[in-house]
Formats: sequence, C-alpha cells, structure tokens
Amino acid sequence: MEMAGQPAPVAYQRVMLKISGEALMGDEGYGLHPPTVSRIAGEVEAVHVLGVEICMVIGGGNIFRGLQGSAQGMERATADYMGMLATVMNALAMQSALEERGINTRVISAIRMDEIAEPYIRRRAVRHLEKKRVCIFAAGTGNPYFTTDTAATLRANEMHCEAILKGTKVDGVYDSDPIGNAAARRYDSVTYDEVLQKHLKVMDASAIALARDNNLPIIVFSLDEPGGFCSILRGTGRATRVHG
Repeated sequence: MEMAGQPAPVAYQRVMLKISGEALMGDEGYGLHPPTVSRIAGEVEAVHVLGVEICMVIGGGNIFRGLQGSAQGMERATADYMGMLATVMNALAMQSALEERGINTRVISAIRMDEIAEPYIRRRAVRHLEKKRVCIFAAGTGNPYFTTDTAATLRANEMHCEAILKGTKVDGVYDSDPIGNAAARRYDSVTYDEVLQKHLKVMDASAIALARDNNLPIIVFSLDEPGGFCSILRGTGRATRVHG
C-alpha cells in the first residue's frame, strides 16, 4: 500500500528508453507526427513523476536511414552521419514535447553542435540524471557503422542504467512477426545467447553482445499500449525480458 506523500515503488530507479524513429511517425509515412510525439512524451512524464531517472535514445529512420542510403549507392559513412543528424532532429522534437509538460530535458549529442545540444560528457550527463532531468542522447555513438541500438546500450552502461526498455509496436519478443503471422510464438523471457542464435529481432548483434557482457537486462514492451512504459516500471506490464 502506498503511503501519502511517498513515491510509488518502482522496479528500476534509472532506465534507458530506446524507441525507433518510426515510432514518432504515427500514421504518417514519413517524418514527425506531433500528436504522436506528444503522446510518447506523456508516457515518459508518467514515469518521470514516479521519481525514475530517464535516459532516451531515439532512432532516425522516420527521416533518414543510413543503411538505405548506402544500399542506394551512397558512401556508407556519409549515409550514417546523415542518419545521426536525423536522430538529433527527433531528439529536439521530443525535448520540446517534454518541456511543454514542464519536464527539464537535455539533448546530448555525440557530434558537437553547441548551439542546439550539449556535447557528451559522461559526468555532466550523470549529474543531469541526478537532478531528475531527462537526458536524450542523440547522434548515435558519433561513429559510422554503429546503430542507435548500440548507442543506447553503450550510453545505458555509461550512465549505470539498471535496464534498457525498448518500446516497440508489439508486447514482447516473438519468433516471427506477429503482425503478419498469427501463429508467432511469444517469449516471456529469453537469454542474450538465444537472441543471437535464433536471430530474434530485439536489437542488433553488437548491442546484444554489449548488454550481455555487462549483464544489462533488456525489456521489450509495447509503446502503443497506453500506460505501457509506466506499467513496466511498476512491475505489472506485459513484456519480454532479455537476460543472462
């Protein structure tokens, strides 16, 4: 039973929320859908008021995806840098939506662009979290050939997050796409090695290996379910846990 004036108990005190850029599109085919951005900001707010310290990494696929650019003949490193810039645009949109709700937020970029974002300095970022500011890490790792999945896992380790929460369109990890295959099998829990061996679509292999090496759990849940993010922190949500 919760006591008056005391925060509700939560499963984790500091987490990394990883979402794709496509999650910000809503029903649009490209770019940003402001009502969807605002809705996701509301999900973050519901967790923030519980006193949880929140990091975020947002992909850039709704604007530009480096691998697609490379496949169309663009030099890979250049395409990846363009994808990093797309993540900065998404981070700024989320920052705006969060600050409209009164939540202090910092966009922290792995590529210096001092007029719009802070440079990544680990100790400064940790201090922001301690002050209950939401930290949105943008521009990936700052290096080509690495995805935002790997960036999220890297930053989660550096920030000493207790878990990575990956928000998707489905309520966990399946052995095939449940949207196209009604017989897809859902996992309540799965090990890092099983994800790699069975090629389950959780995160890319580099991110899974980095999480495994640091024993950092990954929790996959539906970001489309209202209150889904908050329910995971309260220990009641439906999700798949990837663990050692």
